[in-house]
Amino acid sequence: MSTVTLDSLTTPAVAPSLVQEQLPDEYFRANVAETAEKIGVARAALGDQLVIVGHHYQRDEIIRWADFTGDSFKLARIGAEQKEAEYILFCGVHFMAESADILSAPQQKVILPNLMAGCSMADMADIDQVEDCWEQLEEVVSSCIIPVTYMNSAANLKAFVGRHDGAVCTSSNARRVLEWAFERGDKVLFFPDQHLGRNTGHDMGIPLDQMVVWDPYADLGGQTEKSLNHARVLLWKGHCSVHARFTVPQIEEARRRYPDVTVIVHPECEWEVVQAADQDGSTERIIQAVEAAPTGTAWAIGTEINLVHRLAQQHPDKTIFCLEPRVCPCSTMYRIHPAYMRWCLDNLLDGRVKNQIIVPEDIKRWAKVALDRMLALA
Repeated sequence: MSTVTLDSLTTPAVAPSLVQEQLPDEYFRANVAETAEKIGVARAALGDQLVIVGHHYQRDEIIRWADFTGDSFKLARIGAEQKEAEYILFCGVHFMAESADILSAPQQKVILPNLMAGCSMADMADIDQVEDCWEQLEEVVSSCIIPVTYMNSAANLKAFVGRHDGAVCTSSNARRVLEWAFERGDKVLFFPDQHLGRNTGHDMGIPLDQMVVWDPYADLGGQTEKSLNHARVLLWKGHCSVHARFTVPQIEEARRRYPDVTVIVHPECEWEVVQAADQDGSTERIIQAVEAAPTGTAWAIGTEINLVHRLAQQHPDKTIFCLEPRVCPCSTMYRIHPAYMRWCLDNLLDGRVKNQIIVPEDIKRWAKVALDRMLALA
């Protein structure tokens, strides 16, 4: 059984590129139809032992096999709720599989089809940098700081906020979690995505000049003692490489082409983009908005292309297109290829568990504390 483990709170969450096994050539020689046939046979043979979950950003060739689809936290919870399933095949990226392992039952095994499927945003904050930031803040800031980490972060960062009286948030409940944090402290350290933090803070009425960016590669985060003490929200210098590609000129072009278009973007987009849009929300919120929209309406969407294309296919009565005129897939999500899915399932049939994600108990315990705090707010 090949596994990926986290050895300590100071070890990076996963180093997927270092441990992914090379697949036999036969998996890449097979054509699309052959691969799909093999997946179908293995899926049927495993039956209730297996549940497959797929993130909205996955390609259609993966989503077709998913028992459940959703955003990262929804999938982690769904996987954990399938108590009869011994195996959870998580078609997403490594931080999502970690969360599934944290929330799953002890007897369940979480499998990530391709260990190279990481997350560039999650990798923009590692535990050493966050610990160093916290130590510096304790030296220069006198008021109480509550740490909040976005779901898109490594398990050891979730454990960090659990140990320091903080919580996890998602893009759909970030405001509620920040409100909770401000009930307990004067400031919030928000990581790793600065844009979600800034957009949420602005929605809460926090002035932009009271939200400053902490650069982990600069002395004192690139700030001064005065600016850190003045700020209410300390934003980590991190971002999503997909959502950073959406711009105000793209929105202006969409409105020129379709004067009645509704523009909806993900809150991981830059503040100026969110302000120029009509609506913003998580992937689930975007899906709900499009599904509820009247026939004949036009929607310009600022999020990952696979989800946008799927919505367009599912709602041919509406005009739905991506703000980015060029293809903008999440490159790490795209590493979950059907060949890797087939390989994992074939090994399960032969009694071998490949690519199991295991979060050690010390990290799991504190990360679950942070996740449970978020869940309690619901």
